[in-house]
Amino acid sequence: MSGHIPFEHGMIFAGVLFFLGLAGVLARRDAVFILLSLEIMLNAAGIAFVVAGARFAAPDGQVMFLFVLGVAAAEVSIGLALVLWLYHWQRNVDIDKARSLRG
Repeated sequence: MSGHIPFEHGMIFAGVLFFLGLAGVLARRDAVFILLSLEIMLNAAGIAFVVAGARFAAPDGQVMFLFVLGVAAAEVSIGLALVLWLYHWQRNVDIDKARSLRG
């Protein structure tokens, strides 16, 4: 057994993971849970890049995954800063209650 994962299985896994993250974004109103779901979606995209790069024997998928990791790190840092500000201002992290902050 070589440990090789078939292309179709990897892409199905990435798709399922992406739609689980999308369901989390659409279903919940907690800002921390939404950030976590966005991270799951970004990891699914990264897995799809790596699987496609392995399928075509090109290192481009791994390079794109490094780019996705950089975007995810920036998203988490800015998102958590906004969540902390929201909690400081409203004493909760509910997205629906944050709509009252409009000026």
